[in-house]
Amino acid sequence: MPKKVSRYFLEIHSIKHLKLSKCLERNLSIKKENNSNKDLPQFLYKKIGKDYNWKDRLYWSDNDWIRLISNPNYELYTIFKNEDLVGYYELIFDQHENFEIAYFGIFKEYFGKKIGGYLLCHAIENSFNKGAKRVWVHTCTLDHPNAFKNYIARGMRIFKSEELNVD
Repeated sequence: MPKKVSRYFLEIHSIKHLKLSKCLERNLSIKKENNSNKDLPQFLYKKIGKDYNWKDRLYWSDNDWIRLISNPNYELYTIFKNEDLVGYYELIFDQHENFEIAYFGIFKEYFGKKIGGYLLCHAIENSFNKGAKRVWVHTCTLDHPNAFKNYIARGMRIFKSEELNVD
């Protein structure tokens, strides 16, 4: 039976509207990946997304993944605590200076430490530092309950919402 899901599209238009996270974790580092290997984004997508009904890329072929990482408007960033992989985000941008945070997430064992807020701040700041005029993301009621709260807490605002039925 289909489940009713609310999907929200959120945006922020200026770094001045960004509200920083109060993450107290130490030894965090964020790095841009070199996009030469499809295995990392594929692993992150499947591992983090499995609990949140991320399905659109599950059936991608190797060529689909290679096409994604070969796109010059695609960037993958990972976050580590010491040497441990914690999570990631993907940016996809266009010629109109719109930056989409296409996928974003952290592993369960790092929930509740405000690392998600810290990583989202990085994604937004990074986008504006690269020339974004607008940074946007979409989320839904299938995502982690704190996802929507995190976007709002960082200063993002809803610009569109819709109701969907999903299997």
